[in-house]
Amino acid sequence: MIDLVAYRLVLPPKLSNVHNVFHVSMLRQYLRDPEHVVDYENMEVQEDLSYEEQPVQILNRRNQVLRNKTIPLIKVLWRNHRIEEGTWETESQMRAKYPHLFEKQGDEI
Repeated sequence: MIDLVAYRLVLPPKLSNVHNVFHVSMLRQYLRDPEHVVDYENMEVQEDLSYEEQPVQILNRRNQVLRNKTIPLIKVLWRNHRIEEGTWETESQMRAKYPHLFEKQGDEI
């Protein structure tokens, strides 16, 4: 603990470029459980420590009705995120960027 609102964390050498001091709002309390096994997936991180989100599945569909038009939306599940964190995206943009996502689904939900 650095002060009341900041903690310094010990990070693995692979993350040596990441600043190791975090505000408490970024951290969650962990309740120790001896049976807890951390399951993680390796992420491809660029040199600037950014990464590209990858869609996994279409969760739902809906139409956003505006005054003069209707916009088809899809709720997308992203890799390394929970279902509750799915986001609503425009179907046309997702089809253009990730056509494989629609081939997998067979366009049926």
